[in-house]
Amino acid sequence: MTNLKSDTRGLHMNKNRGFTPLAVVLMLSGSLALTGCDDKQAQQGGQQMPAVGVVTVKTEPLQITTELPGRTSAYRIAEVRPQVSGIILKRNFKEGSDIEAGVSLYQIDPATYQATYDSAKGDLAKAQAAANIAQLTVNRYQKLLGTQYISKQEYDQALADAQQANAAVTAAKAAVETARINLAYTKVTSPISGRIGKSNVTEGALVQNGQATALATVQQLDPIYVDVTQSSNDFLRLKQELANGTLKQENGKAKVSLITSDGIKFPQDGTLEFSDVTVDQTTGSITLRAIFPNPDHTLLPGMFVRARLEEGLNPNAILVPQQGVTRTPRGDATVLVVGADDKVETRPIVASQAIGDKWLVTEGLKAGDRVVISGLQKVRPGVQVKAQEVTADNNQQAASGAQPEQSKS
Repeated sequence: MTNLKSDTRGLHMNKNRGFTPLAVVLMLSGSLALTGCDDKQAQQGGQQMPAVGVVTVKTEPLQITTELPGRTSAYRIAEVRPQVSGIILKRNFKEGSDIEAGVSLYQIDPATYQATYDSAKGDLAKAQAAANIAQLTVNRYQKLLGTQYISKQEYDQALADAQQANAAVTAAKAAVETARINLAYTKVTSPISGRIGKSNVTEGALVQNGQATALATVQQLDPIYVDVTQSSNDFLRLKQELANGTLKQENGKAKVSLITSDGIKFPQDGTLEFSDVTVDQTTGSITLRAIFPNPDHTLLPGMFVRARLEEGLNPNAILVPQQGVTRTPRGDATVLVVGADDKVETRPIVASQAIGDKWLVTEGLKAGDRVVISGLQKVRPGVQVKAQEVTADNNQQAASGAQPEQSKS
């Protein structure tokens, strides 16, 4: 009995010792198999290329416009001043009304000027009578010249007297004309047609010839000027682009549209007339002047407006969606471009002007380049990507979820 128990114990001990190495081998094998599967899956996952949305750059004709702040000014301004002195008897206009050139605005007391005019006419009549007598004397002496009744000296004196009499007539005529002009000046008129402002004098006021204060001001409102300012750098760029043919204009003039202060487009279009010949030393800007038809007098002098200047036509413009443009900490514009090998590269560009939801790119891109506009956060330079062309509808969706003009570290 003792031997049997001893054998049984030995059998159990041998079973336990044989099971342990086998279990270890199986566990190691399973672990290696699982590890191999994980590595394979990870390797397959690493081979997947990130998908990005791109737009293929193309050139297209673009009307270049610039919006500039400005103010309206009258086409012509006339300050009405008296040209003779006297008392204002009557004002012949309603303040703020439209008047015609030559219409009497004020009546200055004409009494003294009428008297001067009448006196000048009397002096002229006397001078003419004296001239007639002198001429008759010359005619009579001429017949007697060479006889014993008249000497040559007497004839010469009569001839000189006639010439002096004629000169007196000329002076008298000038005095009459001066008196007539001064009498006419008692009716104060406007040299231009337009809208007259408030009157600075009333009936009974004494006005002086050459006084500094105007009686009233008349402004011609149709057409009307709009004065805007543009930086000298932009002005030089505009001239250069026009000179080399990059920008073209119709009939040699740039068209201008107008936005009023309430955001409404003015129905009449204008044209650019001229630019100032000097640069403002304090602001470095140049004044541009446009002219607009204003038949209804909707625009008034001094109004703040925004002028959209049509600088010309760029036949080969490149536009890039704003969500595809990022900026470095220094403010330089860059884009991500997918090359022919589907690898991403950073491309510095010059984004000169915003046109709607796009940037006008003047340097750094050419037709056919593929610019990344969605999925920018998933890629970096040198990474191979799966590029998908973005349509107009998809572009709107991408723009709603993108942040244009991001800072790029």
